Amino acid sequence: MSSFILNIETSTTNCSVSLSKEGETFVLKEDYNNNYSHAERLHIYIDEVLKEVNLKGSNLDAIAISKGPGSYTGLRIGVSAAKGLCYALDIPLISVATLEGLAQQIKIEDGVIVPMLDARRMEVYSAVFNSEYMQIRDTQAQILDTASFNEYLEKGKVYFIGSGVEKTKTLITHPNAIFVENKLPSANEMSKLAFDKYKKNDIEDIAYFEPYYLKDFIALKSKI
Repeated sequence: MSSFILNIETSTTNCSVSLSKEGETFVLKEDYNNNYSHAERLHIYIDEVLKEVNLKGSNLDAIAISKGPGSYTGLRIGVSAAKGLCYALDIPLISVATLEGLAQQIKIEDGVIVPMLDARRMEVYSAVFNSEYMQIRDTQAQILDTASFNEYLEKGKVYFIGSGVEKTKTLITHPNAIFVENKLPSANEMSKLAFDKYKKNDIEDIAYFEPYYLKDFIALKSKI
């Protein structure tokens, strides 16, 4: 029997929804721009991907959510939508690490992949993966400087990908640094990762699941 999983990615400005079957994406809707449109578009995209292949919510086997790190508001919107659907349809919730999905957007022969998301000022959320997509350094909120990632750059090629690349380029000039630009986390890469977890019954407790913020939310004071 086929396993249909709806994948939701809202950790950055890319509002992205995919429908997968047996771990393969076969419908993808996303809004790859610089503005947060999740509140307006997420439920529209969910409806559209289901309608495109004449599926109903009741045909879904699970919902997968990109769990973070990333935008506090974006993650809350995505997780709320995913939980609501899981409750309504009585199906399991699967969480996928945002940076792991982002790393899977590039294939390399050797060296390491550093998926990174822009945070405040010179800070990024980052992790390090090898060419087999095994995570070899934990996820961190780190302040960038000219020596960042030197231990990897001295050993071989380092592929930086994600919204943190723009600020990283201004600091790191090592010849082994390769910058993959204009890439954001997408529900497309979630398909395989979510299906792998589904097969192992690696699911979340819907009532208690929270996004992985990495840092506490700090509300900025209004200037008005």
